[in-house]
Amino acid sequence: MRITPALDDFHTPNTETKNQNTIIPDTNIMIELPRSSSSGKREDMIELPRSSSSGKQEDHDYGLLAFIGLRFMLSLMLKRIHAGYFRISLSLCWETLLWKTLLDPTNNETKFLHHVPQMIYRPVLIFLWSFALLVLVFLSLLYLLKCFFRFNLVKGEFLHHVGVNYLFAPWISWLILLESHPFIAPKHVGFKALWWVFAVPVIVLDVKIYGQWFTKGKRLLTAAANPTSNLSVIGNLVGARAAAKMGWQEVSVCLFSLGMVHYLVLFVTLYQRLSGSDRLPAMLRPVFFLFFAAPSMASLAWASITGSFDTASKMLFFLSLFLFTTLICRPTLFKKSMRKFNVAWWAYSYPVTLLALASTRYAKEVKGKVSHTIMLILSSLSVLVIIALLLSTALYSKMLLPDEDPSLTSKLPKQSSRII
Repeated sequence: MRITPALDDFHTPNTETKNQNTIIPDTNIMIELPRSSSSGKREDMIELPRSSSSGKQEDHDYGLLAFIGLRFMLSLMLKRIHAGYFRISLSLCWETLLWKTLLDPTNNETKFLHHVPQMIYRPVLIFLWSFALLVLVFLSLLYLLKCFFRFNLVKGEFLHHVGVNYLFAPWISWLILLESHPFIAPKHVGFKALWWVFAVPVIVLDVKIYGQWFTKGKRLLTAAANPTSNLSVIGNLVGARAAAKMGWQEVSVCLFSLGMVHYLVLFVTLYQRLSGSDRLPAMLRPVFFLFFAAPSMASLAWASITGSFDTASKMLFFLSLFLFTTLICRPTLFKKSMRKFNVAWWAYSYPVTLLALASTRYAKEVKGKVSHTIMLILSSLSVLVIIALLLSTALYSKMLLPDEDPSLTSKLPKQSSRII
């Protein structure tokens, strides 16, 4: 009996082939691999003809069949997963940071939560952090395997105007998870070492994307920019906030200035064509929530740099609150994207959580019922959204890996030969 060990030997069959069977030599088992019919629907079937061999041989054959099936499913998963799935880890990591902020004993605006015994809320925080870590490690391992076995697909994401922005997501997730750690303080040597590990890839991606805007005429900013481009800005701001907490003032100011300069360029560019329907399919419209995620993160980063939630931080917070209001007042914009579950739904969660984090900082600086109410509403909304997304993901888990993901199928519009 001979089995080819290469992972790429098991691939999605050609849709033009009506029947494609894999026969294992020296056995009576025939496997019909999953294939796509001409109508586009998947037909998953494994056919096992009866065998006259002994029971021991049958057990061996079924074990072999299970092994081949697992390898095929892993190959199929590596083919369809992409960096956009790190939306899930972004949401979980930021939610953990929100709860760490709410449970902070020094935050007087959340003192109503401090009546809960420490023996209760400390395990809750550890559970949230551990769950976020587990999901992030699982996604990171899958994507690392994809880099080894499906590098051509990773290269395709790197060259895609939407997919390349989500390459920031895993590094942002690790930085947020590091900052929300229940026990490691920012001054710890381990915190500083891990910051370099997670921040350097963000800077490398900055050089690629921003350098492309400046030098590569084939991909002008006006054609390639889309709401997901805000992730590059958020990556710099997250790194700046973590550096400020470590006391690295110059590094934090450097990253903050890099992120904000490009945010101003992006804001003006995207504001002129807010709908973005010519560059993003309807299923990806939840990423419009990133419009207010960037200024929310900027307000938090600047507050960490200056040590107080000053006027500049308040202005950025009010801008994000205004953009959030304009989006929720246009529910029809997201009507088509809500018809069918997609991993893009997770883009609703982490921007709202970021805004809730900014509201807690604002409520701590500005005492009063209004700021306290805003914080409670946004924090409650963040919790409700992530619970709804977790339930939806569990109910529609079979739809997590579609045949064609809109994140990587949308193309740039044809550019005019003359620039006005």
